[in-house]
Amino acid sequence: MGIFDVFGGNQQKSPDPVRSVTEDDFIPENMFSPATIGLRDVIAPSAIQITSRHISLGSKFARSFAVVSYPRFLNEGWFSPVINLSKEFDIAIFVHPMDSKDVLRKFRRKVAQVESQIIERENKGMVRDPKLDTAHQDLEELRMHIQQATERMFEVGVYITIYGETMEQIDVVEKDMRSLLEGKLIFVKPTVFQQEQGFRSTSPFGTDMLSIHTKLNSEPLSSLFPFVSFDLSAEKGILYGINQHNASLILFDRFSLPNYNSVTFATSGAGKSYAMKLEVLRSLMIGVDVIVIDPEREFERLAQATGGRYFNVSLNSDHHINPFDLPPVGEGENPSDVLRSAIINLVGFFRVLLGDLSQEEEGIIDHAIRETYALKDVTMEGNFENIDPPLISDFALVLAGVEGGEGLAERLSRYTTGSWAGFLNQPTNIDISRRFVVFSIRDMEDDLKTAAMYIITRFIWNNIRRQLKKRLLVVDEAWIMMQSGDTASFLFGLVKRGRKYYLGVGTITQDVGDFLRSEYGKPILNNSSLVLLLRQSATSIDLVQETFNLTDSEKYLLLESSVGEGLFIAGLKRVAIKIIASYTEDKIITTDPSQLLNQQRVLQQQPLDSV
Repeated sequence: MGIFDVFGGNQQKSPDPVRSVTEDDFIPENMFSPATIGLRDVIAPSAIQITSRHISLGSKFARSFAVVSYPRFLNEGWFSPVINLSKEFDIAIFVHPMDSKDVLRKFRRKVAQVESQIIERENKGMVRDPKLDTAHQDLEELRMHIQQATERMFEVGVYITIYGETMEQIDVVEKDMRSLLEGKLIFVKPTVFQQEQGFRSTSPFGTDMLSIHTKLNSEPLSSLFPFVSFDLSAEKGILYGINQHNASLILFDRFSLPNYNSVTFATSGAGKSYAMKLEVLRSLMIGVDVIVIDPEREFERLAQATGGRYFNVSLNSDHHINPFDLPPVGEGENPSDVLRSAIINLVGFFRVLLGDLSQEEEGIIDHAIRETYALKDVTMEGNFENIDPPLISDFALVLAGVEGGEGLAERLSRYTTGSWAGFLNQPTNIDISRRFVVFSIRDMEDDLKTAAMYIITRFIWNNIRRQLKKRLLVVDEAWIMMQSGDTASFLFGLVKRGRKYYLGVGTITQDVGDFLRSEYGKPILNNSSLVLLLRQSATSIDLVQETFNLTDSEKYLLLESSVGEGLFIAGLKRVAIKIIASYTEDKIITTDPSQLLNQQRVLQQQPLDSV
């Protein structure tokens, strides 16, 4: 018989006993062949040391346990705290069905033994033993269920192997695990002098080498079902991250929820924009159109890499949006209602642009807007589908001629003839027909950023209404829009009405307090089915905990989370998430200055032959 090489899987034959031995027999045939490395060589630890109570695997330690005792009743989900323990461990559950005929035979013998003990105690005049009475009752009830085929018996082995960098860590994990189980009257013991068998039993080979079994019927066995932690894996959607509880994938489709909106709260540097850029990139892969309002120019590289359109809106930009553009009249809509809504939004826009207005000033502006549209034959009774809208300079001329409007026209002059005229007083020349469009307002003056976000959002909304498509609108640094009641109200209108046009709105902010203190903050949150909470600051964590009804453990999770870690909430489910990107995705979406500088150095390197 040949000798089997366990590590390489090669079978080598022994030398022929008839042939004489020569010098060549002492030289292995593969001595001068190139070395080959198999899968076992890659995954095997550098060294293994087996002791009576633990195993050393390279630089790690492992200790195996077996469950040896259960209480009379097992509650559903009792295994959940162990499975969701935030430690490194492996669990193996071996279920061996028993033959019902043999089980019933043993039951009859056991019932007879218990009955004889009860009768013997009665004949001796002894007090009834509650343990014997309970055992007799349980045996009879279980035998009846097995005879009726509503229950079956199984031999069950549950083995656990815990890991740690040091023996002290192993002891801490063992203490935590024992306290969880023993609090439920479930006892485990280390597999002393059988650590190797315990480790092999919990390895993914499906081999029960310990055979430490407990007989359980179907009902308590079902409570051992391992997949009891929250899971957010759907048949379709995109990968949001890894479930830190059970290492499952969080695959989800926001368009499968009652509404398609989301909110993301995190401190600066916690990875909120990184997470949203990853969702944008993966959403584009499954056919979702994406529009982004980007205050910090973080999506520029992503737009370039995916062939999208990037518009830098500023006072010196060549890209313009006319505030007087009119939305299309949808099917079943009345043109007068569309025009009336546009006028109301324009009044709100001028409140943002000019500051607080009295009711009298608002009435003057409302009247002047109607007159300005009328100059272009845009009236409540007419059809304005193919009419060029007026400009803000036309509005200023009308406003100056209206009684009481001279002062307002003077305040508006810097947007018509002054230094800020290039921003607003131009016809719209932006086309957002691409699948990915980014509007950047980083170079816009701070005093105009709120107004810029308002007019861009309104322009996007008008275009969304033209065609029904699956879209995602991302509003980064949404707290800027929450500073004004009119812009916050318009954003809330988008969130509330977006579902009708197959639109999901994703708002991102680091100033949680400013967002939630706005009168529209809570309504936007209530109309968002998805919530992503990454690392929070100590000053805002109490507000976040109160708003989302977080437990203390979830609160401290958000305080101590690393970059890209936090809570993912979808409806009533919430899981601890870790956001992970592939190598290629990370190169496209990263904004880490050190990584960007390193990429620039690589691109600027000269070929070796030119040196």
